[in-house]
Amino acid sequence: MGGTDTRTTEPAGADEELAGLEAGLDSLDSVPVSRVSVRQVLRQKVAPPLLGAAAVLTVWQLLHTLGLVSEERLPSPRAVGDSFLTLWRQGTLFDIVWTSLERGLLGFLAALAIGTPLGLVVARVPVVRATLSPVLSGLQSLPSVAWVPAAIIWFGLTDTAMYTVILLGAVPSIAVGLVSGIDQVPPLYLRAGRTIGATGLRGARYIVLPAALPGYTAGLKQGWAFSWRSLMATELIASSPDLGVGLGRYLANSREAIDLPGVFFGILLILAVGVLIDLLVFSPLERRVLRSRGLR
Repeated sequence: MGGTDTRTTEPAGADEELAGLEAGLDSLDSVPVSRVSVRQVLRQKVAPPLLGAAAVLTVWQLLHTLGLVSEERLPSPRAVGDSFLTLWRQGTLFDIVWTSLERGLLGFLAALAIGTPLGLVVARVPVVRATLSPVLSGLQSLPSVAWVPAAIIWFGLTDTAMYTVILLGAVPSIAVGLVSGIDQVPPLYLRAGRTIGATGLRGARYIVLPAALPGYTAGLKQGWAFSWRSLMATELIASSPDLGVGLGRYLANSREAIDLPGVFFGILLILAVGVLIDLLVFSPLERRVLRSRGLR
């Protein structure tokens, strides 16, 4: 009887331990989802950049208050604010910003459409990778401003020249970022995809790209930075009434007029647009991708 009791109770105890282990693993895998309040967003996301900007502005003003710098070397915040008011009263501020922002976004979308399939081919075809990988790395390290003279000779002072410089600057970054993300995909995912018939374009769409999202997102973020810098470099050099006045052209015009407050206001506008696009688009996208992978 005693032997029979032991045989009947041990499996039950083992089942309970196994159930407890599975529940523990499930609790480790599950990511608690909690709704973020508006106060938390303001405290964690909005307040730090504003405090940083306020600190820079305070130090900037102190340099003038203490007489450590002159207006000829560093304009005061008030002088830069006057440049803002001038554009605001003229009604040209939003036109200047939108001219550059529209070009930057369109150029980035075109680079995205070219860089994504290019990165897939380079990552998955060994011969293409051996051929193009060094070229992409070299283009990524080449300053975009170096392409401006060639683009102007090819296409003249046109928007096409500007988009050409943007593409040559952004496409390599997006492609290299995607290649890096694909290289980090566990081979098990690819074998599992082939097992269920996800090969070719289906495998790229449903297996490779979703698994490579962290690296791909980093490439997109860097691609936008290259797009914006390439555009500013082109606008600084290319001048034509047909091109309108963007941020880079405004900066160049202020330099030609020896308007130092205008130069600093142009720099701040370029910085503000780049930072806002990153905060509103790419940083949330990156956080969402990392959170979906349990990495944040």
